[in-house]
Amino acid sequence: MAGWERLKNIVHLEMIQRGEEGCDVSGFQDKWASAGEDETKLMDVYHQLMALEISADYPYIEPSDLPGILAARPEGPRQLAADKSEAEWLNQFHGAWLGRSIGCALGKPLEHGPFMAGSGGRAGWKNVELWFKGADAWPIRGYTPESSRASIEYDLKLSHWCMKSMKEHIQFMETDDDIRYTVLGLILLEKNGLDFDSWDIGKLWHMYLSYQQVCTAETQAYLNFAQVTSHMQGEKTEDWAQKSEWVRTWLNPYREWIGAQIRADGFAYGAAGNPELAAELAWRDASFSHVKNGIYGEMFVAAMIAAAFNESDNERIVEIGLSEIPSNCRLAHDIRKAVDIAHNAVDQLDLVDQIWEAFKHYHCVHTNNNAALVAASLIFAKDDFELAITTAVLGGWDTDCNGATVGSIMGAKLGADKLPASWAEPLHDTLYSEVRGFHPIAISECAKRSYEVFKKISAENEARHTFS
Repeated sequence: MAGWERLKNIVHLEMIQRGEEGCDVSGFQDKWASAGEDETKLMDVYHQLMALEISADYPYIEPSDLPGILAARPEGPRQLAADKSEAEWLNQFHGAWLGRSIGCALGKPLEHGPFMAGSGGRAGWKNVELWFKGADAWPIRGYTPESSRASIEYDLKLSHWCMKSMKEHIQFMETDDDIRYTVLGLILLEKNGLDFDSWDIGKLWHMYLSYQQVCTAETQAYLNFAQVTSHMQGEKTEDWAQKSEWVRTWLNPYREWIGAQIRADGFAYGAAGNPELAAELAWRDASFSHVKNGIYGEMFVAAMIAAAFNESDNERIVEIGLSEIPSNCRLAHDIRKAVDIAHNAVDQLDLVDQIWEAFKHYHCVHTNNNAALVAASLIFAKDDFELAITTAVLGGWDTDCNGATVGSIMGAKLGADKLPASWAEPLHDTLYSEVRGFHPIAISECAKRSYEVFKKISAENEARHTFS
């Protein structure tokens, strides 16, 4: 069976997913164990899980359709006006792309089991701290060192495929899915403007991404999409709405994991200053591969990024993000809890410890725990770019994703000229994305193109509302 994991693991993860969605999965652990490796028996358990109804007393309201989400969200500003020069806008777009690259590069070598999920009875964040201390690089003030005494003392190892992001070797932003999706968002908006839906996302992926460049929810949606269409024929069928539900759910227990959340940026840049539009574009993208909180994660982040172009207060930026997702969903509750933790934390280590303990029940690449860490890092760091990205990465879980998201928001808010040279200069304004036309490319060129897309999208959106 093609996919991210063996069928037995997929069914086990589906059992966890259905429980988190509010279904009664009592007895399914035994059914799963009894099925062994027999695919027929495992698929029978899988079908039973997918047929479960959400319990009547489930306390959350979590639609996946856009009208349902809009009806369930709280009040918000929706759009933030600002009168800025072209140079000011360009500085912010450059800051967003640069900040995303910096945060991603910092966290990339740490995207490895012990730092993400913990090891030796230690939390992931503790292993991050031990690595930097063992490299005599604590507190974190630069990119991840290649060597550390923690390698021997605590049996810790960095991700072996990220050598070009380590402190001793970094010369550019090396390819990463967190950056590839930002590039793809830019490409799609350049080509389609506001005229796209989840079908176009699938076609975009099949055109620009190889199978080995996608993972978890994206892997399964990529495969499922290939079964309902042909990349030799590009027309959307009339029954896409029905097929799309199958594409994003079939054998996809990762549908509330972080995959969609890391895809927000390219769309959010196009909707700078307009969090409502950014969230809508994020919904179109996320709904290809995710449901419920998986969708909300991308909408939440997109709204925050868009808001950061015209709002300087991180508390307000997080609130604006919350205003674009259902007020009574699991993610909203988790974000508010994370904000409370950030307000009460005495220092950086206390913050990440409390966040870890509060949300460690989630998988290390689930949407909710990572989004909570992102929000807490922003609230805690306020206007300090370095403190924001290092807190997000120190927290463990999906280190490069969280560093990239926080870097994007802080970079959009502060602008490239306010980002520390010690972080920016090692990248030499260069990105290698493994996407045609963007390998290599200047980070500043990506920023200029996002600014042009922003102007295009703004005009289209104004026309849409004028004639609607």
